[in-house]
Amino acid sequence: MENKEGTMERLALLFFLFLFPSLVTAQVSYSIPEESPKGSLIGNIARDLGLDSKRLFSGNARIFTGDNTDYVDLKRERGVLIVKDKIDRELLCGQTTPCALHFQVILENPMEFYTVAVEIVDINDNAPLFEKSDMTFKISESAVIGAKFLLERAVDPDVGTNGLQSYFLSKTEHFALKLKDQPDGEKIVEMVLQKPLDREKQEELFLVLTAVDGGEPQLTGTVKIHVTVLDANDNAPVFTKPLYKATIPENAAKGTVVTRVSASDADKGLNSKILYSISTTIADIRDLFKMNESNGDLILADSIDYEKARYYQIHVQASDEGGLTDSCKVTVDVTDINDNKPVINIISQINVIPEDSKPETIVTMVNVQDLDSGENGKVHCAINEQIPFTLKLATDGFFNLVTESRLDREIGSGYNITVICSDEGVPSLSSSVTLTLQVSDVNDNCTCI
Repeated sequence: MENKEGTMERLALLFFLFLFPSLVTAQVSYSIPEESPKGSLIGNIARDLGLDSKRLFSGNARIFTGDNTDYVDLKRERGVLIVKDKIDRELLCGQTTPCALHFQVILENPMEFYTVAVEIVDINDNAPLFEKSDMTFKISESAVIGAKFLLERAVDPDVGTNGLQSYFLSKTEHFALKLKDQPDGEKIVEMVLQKPLDREKQEELFLVLTAVDGGEPQLTGTVKIHVTVLDANDNAPVFTKPLYKATIPENAAKGTVVTRVSASDADKGLNSKILYSISTTIADIRDLFKMNESNGDLILADSIDYEKARYYQIHVQASDEGGLTDSCKVTVDVTDINDNKPVINIISQINVIPEDSKPETIVTMVNVQDLDSGENGKVHCAINEQIPFTLKLATDGFFNLVTESRLDREIGSGYNITVICSDEGVPSLSSSVTLTLQVSDVNDNCTCI
């Protein structure tokens, strides 16, 4: 689990530390399985960064996460990183891969910081799950060979080979299982009629659909299928297109019609009546969207947030009175609006500085985060003018406030330094913080007799 950077990388890091002792931005990475027990070793951070335990103590080494997520602990006496609390990869990253924690190790006297990435490796800790325990179909005995019936898909929060892999239908002479791969990796699951139904011979069928993942050991989930055989329905609904695309802003109001889907049925009377429904099994989608079952309107049911999800896939089903179905997919892109101010975090600061401090001495380290994306998330920071300090970008999102020239307590004994950070959204949003710094006296004036 420990970092395995080569000797050349270590030498390069030490050379960097030698040239720039007051500003260090080296990076080290590790990987651990999710659900690792509390106290599990992540890596020897002191060794991998070329530091000794004395420096960790003298520099008051600590971890800065920025988002207050506290999964990792730094043991200064051993110079190691350990798991502070169990990490659930699915809770942390959902379906996003790779999944990693990003944080900084901060030291003082002098101020330094190092960037650390810990990849959270998926384990097969979730079985495929169907939202419902059973599915019911009412199918006409006149349904033609090849008629398709959309089945509910299972959900598996695991990723890669640990995720959902395939389905199996219990043995039956009337139906076969058909899986259709989608470009996004999902599968549409359909039950296809293989042999005509005869209501006089069998009014009901009971089947089981099993979903399996690819983990070791392999995990499964099941759902019961109940088929009731009805009289005379010749034609299934057909959607006008297999894919509908829509775009909505993240501040769209509840009740907004996202898009309308449409299907037709060549039957007459009750058998031509179509009902629309969402067949997606992901709970979040059912909470955020609803379907007008009569006209096919997909409606926003709750507030959406671009920073939580930028894209949704919604599977919609059209059903007629005879139980025949067709399916389509709706993709919804969420567009960002500038609804987040930059957040300024003071990660290290000194309150008093000697007046003989050298130029480029770091007095404060600042981290700035903006949850918006694109131009809305681009942030620029500045400080008030006419003071002997300047703000320099250290690395993405990190700024160092440094002395620009030598200080003179007789000219300025203290400073109130205002840091203002603004994004590039329209209108622009900004935040500010004021730092107070005192200049301590050094006996540099003498009275000559």
